[in-house]
Amino acid sequence: MPLLYDESNLPVISELRAKCYDNVNKDEVEPIKKIAVLTSGGDAPGMNAAIRSVVRAGWNAGFEVYGVTRGFHGLWKGEIRELTKRDVSETLQRGGTFLMTARSKTFMTDAGVLKGARMMEAYDLDALVVIGGDGSYKGARALARLGMPVIGIPGTIDNDISSTDYTIGYDTAMNTAMDCIDKLRDTASSHERCSVIEVMGRRAGYIALNVGIATGAEAILIPEVPYDFNRDVLRIILDGRNKGKKHYVVIVAEGAGSATEIAKQIEDATEIESRPTILGHLQRGGSPSLRDRTTASLMGIQAIDCLLEKRYNRIIIEKDGKISDVDIEQGLDMKKTIPAIDIENAKRLS
Repeated sequence: MPLLYDESNLPVISELRAKCYDNVNKDEVEPIKKIAVLTSGGDAPGMNAAIRSVVRAGWNAGFEVYGVTRGFHGLWKGEIRELTKRDVSETLQRGGTFLMTARSKTFMTDAGVLKGARMMEAYDLDALVVIGGDGSYKGARALARLGMPVIGIPGTIDNDISSTDYTIGYDTAMNTAMDCIDKLRDTASSHERCSVIEVMGRRAGYIALNVGIATGAEAILIPEVPYDFNRDVLRIILDGRNKGKKHYVVIVAEGAGSATEIAKQIEDATEIESRPTILGHLQRGGSPSLRDRTTASLMGIQAIDCLLEKRYNRIIIEKDGKISDVDIEQGLDMKKTIPAIDIENAKRLS
């Protein structure tokens, strides 16, 4: 089957298109009554807080709210159940997502998206709230192009969604990584060794850059900036050793290299004992921080406000510290990268 997500001219499904609200007088549109919420892609601390906010704010607005288990995979399979305020009680402080998440190859096809839209019709759902990253937004956009109203909430620890300054889970993931790196520095200083620590960030180095600054790392390697091993890693470590330093920390984003390979290169070149540590999915777990709980809650409210105001197919964002929203097509066309000044400041502290 052809992939739907990257196509600009999609087939119009007439009976579904009747639900599309583009270029329609809002006064002529029937109000939203039943909505569903799902989490998609990698889990992130704060997703439960976002679900809770959508459910509570939704019920308070007079909506019936349903939860979809296992993301888009569960949507096209009809894994849908009603959620009440009681169902989201005691979820605010929990990491992960109680609705669970999954990758769905089926939903990445025209037929799979159509199955999802049909299932929304089968449950009489008027709108879908999707919590996830760019890939999840593309799935939501595919449904929107078939006439199903959607709202996206940014949930990913990588903070790499272009339309927003901040994504749910980012703060907690950074604090988890920082705590682990602090502990590793303690043991590195006891054994005169170099710790090479790999953090998440396949295409974005936000976590690596910020925890590197926060933990005083000797070198920070991120996918946005090409690096020379001899100049940007080896020379810095050797200069430190020659000045009497006894331990070193190198932070590497997973998209910039392998901690195991880099540690071996350092030890082979310097004979300084070097140990790799891959934090991996540890960064996804744990109770969400105050910032993630608060941001997720406010974004959930904004999603419900969009539905109440008949502003459909929107992405919830944080810009300049304020919660707002943009059109989903516009949001997915935006670009984002780490500011050059942030990279330069990190170098000045190395």
